[in-house]
Amino acid sequence: MASKTPRSDGMAESCESCGKETPHAVSVELKTESDKDENAEFSREPYRVAKCRVCGETSSTRMNNA
Repeated sequence: MASKTPRSDGMAESCESCGKETPHAVSVELKTESDKDENAEFSREPYRVAKCRVCGETSSTRMNNA
């Protein structure tokens, strides 16, 4: 299950699809990385998700790369 915390304001970021700086909706999602049900609650990791408000392209980056 993913948990989302949306930001109400748009952030200008580079969009590879558009090829320029565009407004993005940015949120944080907790994603489960384990396929095993017994340890799923211990394998959630935060990801930064940015969605271009012009073309809809979405990028996701793991926030703690430990």
